Amino acid sequence: MPAHLPSPGMSRRDLLKRTGGLAALAAFAAACGGNTGRPSDSGGGNKVNLSQWYHQYGETGTKEAALKYAKAYTDANVSVQWTPGDYGSKLSSGLLSNKGPDVFESQLNIGMVKSNQVVALDDIIADVKDDFQPGDLATNTVDGKVYGIRMIVDPQVIYYRKSLLDKAGIKPPETMDDLIAAAKELTTNKVKGIFVGNDGGLALGGPAVWSSGGSYLTDDHKPGFTGERAAQAFSKLHELYASKSVLLGSPTDWTDPGAINQNLCAMQWIGMWAVPGMQKVLGDDLGVIPFPKLDAQGKPAVYSGGWTQFVSAKSPNVDAAKKFVKWLWIDKQDFQEDWSLNYGFHIPPRKSLAAKAAKLQNGVAADTVKLNADYGHTDNPAWTPKMGTAFGDMLTNIIRKGADPAGEISKAEKTVNAELSRLFG
Repeated sequence: MPAHLPSPGMSRRDLLKRTGGLAALAAFAAACGGNTGRPSDSGGGNKVNLSQWYHQYGETGTKEAALKYAKAYTDANVSVQWTPGDYGSKLSSGLLSNKGPDVFESQLNIGMVKSNQVVALDDIIADVKDDFQPGDLATNTVDGKVYGIRMIVDPQVIYYRKSLLDKAGIKPPETMDDLIAAAKELTTNKVKGIFVGNDGGLALGGPAVWSSGGSYLTDDHKPGFTGERAAQAFSKLHELYASKSVLLGSPTDWTDPGAINQNLCAMQWIGMWAVPGMQKVLGDDLGVIPFPKLDAQGKPAVYSGGWTQFVSAKSPNVDAAKKFVKWLWIDKQDFQEDWSLNYGFHIPPRKSLAAKAAKLQNGVAADTVKLNADYGHTDNPAWTPKMGTAFGDMLTNIIRKGADPAGEISKAEKTVNAELSRLFG
């Protein structure tokens, strides 16, 4: 489901994912419905009303599926708020009020916990906790408490046209230097070597850090992107951008398979959600690799993104909202499979469901699942919106402007350290 934002670099979902910052309440008033959580006056008897918020997914059928799930629930009247445009700002405003969502999708950041915007869900996940991947639990855990139930897992990788690489005599890249060389070799007067977004590749910031052996934050809450190897990886992103082999100005951005499907590029950074659409056009002429390792000492990287369901602490009906979340995202395995597999491809967060997902057992989908298992990285909930902005500014200056990586890293590091001091003392 495109819009699955990658790492806290700068990408489409980043505009949605970091909802700890609070927008003006007026934006909420204009954007949201009037759910109050009071008993319904429209035939619902004494059932409570629950408002469930989604951003607008791109795949056909997603809204209808969300409405189907809500209608099937009999213990409350669930209304679906399907939000086009700037979901992040609307959600930030909505979480200030008990007239906002009872249940909503987002990605966790520690500000949501410290501001008492979400409630812990340990009680509803306890019996099946071991059936979730460790990374999907970690990205939703703060101070040992689980605050969200993962809905879908969205690996982001590089898909490529096998025939174009074969024609050029190029093997799938294994290092960042290989990637740069391949992109150059594959570029013609009609086709660019790679598409990594119309911004030139800011979505690759996280994978580049991981491929160098670094991280956004270390386990002891320190900046993990400040070493010489990370600087080298950022320099490689600029080298790729400056090589004139990167597609810019595509009619659709990197989250949509239009560029590779229309033969505008030989390789494209995108999520697994696009596999059905790419296979429909390209058939078996589709291969996949992780983001390449920096060098022999590095390791390939996959951003393991996705969406998570939360319960608002401001809901007038927290217990009823938790009960609904448990029903939909823990108990109703048929709906969980439907959501993950029938509207683009996603990995079901439950290990037991992923293991039997027939659509993901073969071909490039199976290859992507394995790459995610081997090299996947999830978000760190301690990474705040302010940190993400500083990191994105750093990437912009390095990748697009050719600024000195050490100087840009230093500026971002100061912001991140200030935020860490604020959060952890």
